Amino acid sequence: MSDAPTSRRAQRRWVLWGVLFIVLLVIAAVAWVTIRGALAKQDLESSVAHVETLRSQLAKGNTAAAQRTAAKLEASAADARAKTSDPVWAAFEHTPFIGGNLRAVRQVSAIVDDVATDAVRPVAGVLGDVDVDAFKPDGGKIDLQPLVAAQPAVAKATTALGKATRAADQIDTGDTVSAVTDAVNQLRASLASASKQAAVADKVVQLAPAMLGDGGAKQYLVLFQNNAELRAGGGIPGAVALLDVEDGAISLGQQASTSDFPQADDPVLPLTTDTQGLYGSITGEFIQDVTLTPRFDTSAKLAREMWKRQFGERVDGVLSIDPVTLGYILKATGPVDLPTGDRLTSDNAVQLLLSDAYAKYPDPAVQDLFFASAASAVFTKVSEGGFDPKGFIAALTTGVDEGRVKLWSADKSEQSELTGTAIAGGLPTSDSSSQQFGVYLNDATGAKMDYYLDKTVSVGSEVCRKDGRPTWTVEVRLKSTAPADAATSLPDYVTGAGAFGVAPGVVRTNVAVYAPSSGVYVTSTQDGKTASPQTAMDSDHPVAQFQTTLSPGKSTTIRVQYLGAADQGRTPVDAVSTPGVHQSVTQPLVTSCESPVD
Repeated sequence: MSDAPTSRRAQRRWVLWGVLFIVLLVIAAVAWVTIRGALAKQDLESSVAHVETLRSQLAKGNTAAAQRTAAKLEASAADARAKTSDPVWAAFEHTPFIGGNLRAVRQVSAIVDDVATDAVRPVAGVLGDVDVDAFKPDGGKIDLQPLVAAQPAVAKATTALGKATRAADQIDTGDTVSAVTDAVNQLRASLASASKQAAVADKVVQLAPAMLGDGGAKQYLVLFQNNAELRAGGGIPGAVALLDVEDGAISLGQQASTSDFPQADDPVLPLTTDTQGLYGSITGEFIQDVTLTPRFDTSAKLAREMWKRQFGERVDGVLSIDPVTLGYILKATGPVDLPTGDRLTSDNAVQLLLSDAYAKYPDPAVQDLFFASAASAVFTKVSEGGFDPKGFIAALTTGVDEGRVKLWSADKSEQSELTGTAIAGGLPTSDSSSQQFGVYLNDATGAKMDYYLDKTVSVGSEVCRKDGRPTWTVEVRLKSTAPADAATSLPDYVTGAGAFGVAPGVVRTNVAVYAPSSGVYVTSTQDGKTASPQTAMDSDHPVAQFQTTLSPGKSTTIRVQYLGAADQGRTPVDAVSTPGVHQSVTQPLVTSCESPVD
């Protein structure tokens, strides 16, 4: 009997020791996870710092330093993953309150490590070979081999970033603290941006060698668009030239004026009913009107056929560029001297080419020669390697982003890779991240008055209906900055001298507003009064087209409303527009349900 209490006391002691052991184990585990979490946080913060350093080094072209930073990034990312993937951490992921946070941190660490290993490492391995200086011609020739060698690494990085982007989108932040939620959102945004950039780089290294003649000689038709006489695609093709490429060697071939192309009696290629209805058959009949449509693939095919009919050569692709982009390029090349004695610089290129030249050289034939000599002089300096590579790439990138540089390939496989990218010059594209409108301007003056046309585009969205469908509003404001005495102070070639029924000094413009495919036209106003635009379709895009007429100093405001789909109420809206002499950025438009249209 006396042994029973002793036995119970012994059992209680063992129970107490067991409980104490469990408590100590839990404390140790919590301490372990806490310490490991703090260390992992440091590793992740180091990884973020390495990424920023890497971006800066790549922007400066410092490839040796970038390779060292990439190695540091890989090490810190691996450390963060190791600290958040042990059994203790995994066990705590199933606990209330903190489990979701630990799981998210572990997923973030794993994604960063995967990106460092599968995206940064392969690209870092070829950085030394694909230095920006490799894009600088040596003796008129670009060495294409580094681009060819980089193709597997860039493709692997693109795939890895796409996989990481999808993984980040699947992280559950429903019960995470704000700091973890913010970190996940930052990761998602960074990956989305990097993934898009990688996709572009992948297309460049895949397409550039072949398009620069790696597999044989190619010819491209270059359209020099004149923004002083607007077309939806940018401007009228004021001059054209052949670009000959073979194994990275680039040379400027035959040049021609648009006056060398007679107007055809009928479109040189069949036009869709949509294109003819909006822009007329003239789109396919005259070289200066092929860019009336915003579809660059259509413009390119028409120009290609016109060149073939006139000169008997079928080119492999079409490139478009404008004087504003030439101004960007001149920042990288420095000034160039023209045979006329003029000096073309980044500061005066736009004014000299789109305004002063008409007063200085009133004969259109001389103007054509002047434009051709300017394009030839800039090209010669570039082909001889007389430019800063980083500045040159930045100039072309800006030109592409602003819709001033476009490219079409007659090779179906190459064109399929270009389609959907900014350089392809397609119609507005919408997805779950943005609903995109298009605002396209076509000159109806028949002259060069668009040098004095300012444009502002604003877009807004408001859900005003019980069914959740958003009301989209697009506002286009045009203003003529022409001098008050434009009718007499400007050359007839600039004002048009009334040849097309527009009084000298006045600017007449056709404005086409393209909505996303889900949009339904509701109503529109011009200067506060109900408007009656031409409504049509271009493929699956609803279009409303207006005509404006502005005297010097006057302005006009067009507002168009469309109804979106119910699942697009929270989707941001944006717009692309015809690039003019002055670059304009789409502005946000504040709207209300009480008075959606003024």
